[in-house]
This record gives sequence, structure tokens and C-alpha cells, in this order.
Amino acid sequence: MVGALNNRKRFRGFAVRVVLVAAVAAWFFSAEHSARASYSSIVIDADTGRVVMEHRADAQNYPASLTKMMTLYLTFQGLEQHKLSLQQEFTVSAHAAAQAPSKLGLRPGERVALKDLIFAIVTHSANDAAVVIAENIAGSEPAFAERMTRQAHALGMRNTHFANASGLPNPANVTTARDLAMLALALYRDFPKEYGYFATEDFTFRGVTYANHNHLMSHFAGMDGIKTGYIRASGFNLAASAVRDGRRLVAVVMGGESAHSRDLQMAALLNQAFTRQGGEPVEVADDSDGGAKDDTVANRAGRAIAALSPVGHAEAATTARPAPRRAHHATGWSIQVGAFAQRGAAEHAAMAALARLHGAAHGRVVQVVGPGHAEKDALYRARIVHFTEHQAQAACRALHLKHKGCVVISPDSDQMAAAK
Repeated sequence: MVGALNNRKRFRGFAVRVVLVAAVAAWFFSAEHSARASYSSIVIDADTGRVVMEHRADAQNYPASLTKMMTLYLTFQGLEQHKLSLQQEFTVSAHAAAQAPSKLGLRPGERVALKDLIFAIVTHSANDAAVVIAENIAGSEPAFAERMTRQAHALGMRNTHFANASGLPNPANVTTARDLAMLALALYRDFPKEYGYFATEDFTFRGVTYANHNHLMSHFAGMDGIKTGYIRASGFNLAASAVRDGRRLVAVVMGGESAHSRDLQMAALLNQAFTRQGGEPVEVADDSDGGAKDDTVANRAGRAIAALSPVGHAEAATTARPAPRRAHHATGWSIQVGAFAQRGAAEHAAMAALARLHGAAHGRVVQVVGPGHAEKDALYRARIVHFTEHQAQAACRALHLKHKGCVVISPDSDQMAAAK
């Protein structure tokens, strides 16, 4: 009798949570909030950290499923710190199971390997998988969201606040194109090994195959991720990274009118940006007007109409000028081979990578970059320094061939990070 009563109480509690989730979603998607946010975009050179192109990059919008980039950042951080393992099984709560689609359809009480949850987020943008990770890492989704916001601010994402792990509608879940580009760049630099997950084309779970939502990845040369997002209030969002001729760009488009027009917009921006070498960032046309046709989006997106200030605040626009791109022969370039919770682990990883470079290791020095003052979960970044740009690119290619993650860090990028 008592057991039956307890079961009824638990069921009523679960039902109440489902109703509350549905009510919040209904409110957020109501006519009051149905207007799509205005268009914004940014393209950043991953080697230098400098802005190539931008439009309203500091305008706040809802991140939608781009929120999951930070969910994965904290997950990858746990893996690198050996607090988590890919085979570790996480328990599904009633709250996680009650999330709105996209989802895997997980059931309360079942256990799922972390590796499967990561693949589900990367490919299917599964909201239930994101909440399972959040609850098992931090004890609750609100506690995890607080960690997400702290990490965002530590990365310099000053205009971002996370309210959940999935990006489902919540008026307190806000960010900007610039902040999300910082996050995409941090994922690439801090977790070069785990970053490869974002290139996953499909994922099979319990007999069902889920294709990656980022359809542009299979049509745009050099693109290898990273994340799509959509809720009615945000419009269609996309964070992407692509590499051509050894040059990597990170770009974010927010507030697109449709998935197709957003993809065309992204392709046009990246194509335009790949043709630019240094110089001032440029303002690009806003393609968010309601009458825009898909066949004109790419044409207007590629039109640079005015030179603007470099990364920074609008009040500096009349005086600030970006430093010229560093010469290829300058030896201030470095390579990063990982980020670790302990300085000793970072030193060991850097030394091991240096040993793999053999002859190319001559004249190089191991360096460990300590955590920033605002980082709660301190990370020590393992680097090898004293390269020219060409040498750094060649060293990273050599390490990649030996299945060792590596990213190139420019002198400009380090200066920018230190100024945050």
C-alpha cells in the first residue's frame, strides 16, 4: 500500500515536471516571442584569432542548440582531466527523459555510455542526451548551467548566459555570434583530439541511424563541423569551421530565415573570407529581410560594404587598427597538443609530442601556459614553441599523421587572449 502510494507520488511529480516543461515551451513559442531574432554573423581566422568579417556580432540572440557546444566543452574537459571516461555509464532521470525533441527517446532509469551521449549530441542534437550529461556531471541541470556560464566568462564570452544544457527555449539563455565563435575556437584549441567528434557524419544507436544535422558539412570543401541550432525565437543558427590550404576559419551565423538560406549564407561568408589575407575586418550585408530569396542570399552575403574596427568595442572604431599579419618567418609561432588539469601532465604531453617530431624538434622548447585568472576549472595548455608559421603547420601535420592532436597558435592569437 505504502509502495503504491509512493509510486503514485513519483508519477504525479514526473507529470508535473512534464507539464511545466511543456508550459515553458508553449510560452516561449507564443506570438509574443515568435519573432525571429535579427541576423548576425562573424568569421574569425583560427590561426591568429582575428576577425575577418562581421555583422552585428555583439547582438544578443538565443543560442538554441549551439548551447550544446559548451555542454561538450565541459564534457571534454572532464575527459582530459580523467574525471570522466567514454565508457562510463550515465543514468537517465525523469527530467532528462521528458525533454522535447530532438531526442533519443531515453527512458528514466536506463544507463547510457558517455560516448553514445556525445555522438547523440554531435549528430542528432539530442536534448535528452545533453541533460543526462549535465545531471551526471553536476548533480542537476541548473548546477551544470552555472558551470557553463562560469566557463563562458572565463573564455571571454562576456555577453553569454546559459540557463540549460540543451538550448531548449529559455529567455535567460543568451549569447552572441562573437561569443560563440570564441567557444568554437576554444573547442578546437583546447581539445584537438575530441574536436574530431564534430566531423561525425552519422551515428547508430540501438538500431536507429541518426545523420548529422549540419548538411553543409558534406557539401562545402574543407568543413569539419561544428553545430547547428534552431528555435523559433532565434532563427536558424550555425557554428562552422573549415580549413583550406592550411588556413582554418571559424564562423557563426545566427538568425537565419531557413536552414537552406543559413547554409548558403555560411558558404558565401567562408568563401569570401578565404580570399582575404589580413587587413581590417569588414561589415557584410544583412540578409535577414523578409523578402530575401535563397538564390540571392549567397550573392549579397559575399558583398563587403564597409571597413570596420578590429575585434573590440564600437567606440574604438575610428582609431583602432589591427596589427599586420605576422611574417611567415617570424619564430613566435607555437603548437598546442592538449589542455590538462595538472601542470605535470601538460609538461609530459608536450615532451612526448616533442620527441615525436625527431629532427624538427631541434631548437624547440616545451612551454606550459597556465590557466587564466577567471578559470574555475584550471587548464594547463601544453605547447611547443619557437616555430615559424610554416614550421608550425608542418609540425602539426607530422603529429596528425602519428594520430596526435595538435593545433597551430600564432603570436597574434596569444596577444589577443592575453588582452581579454
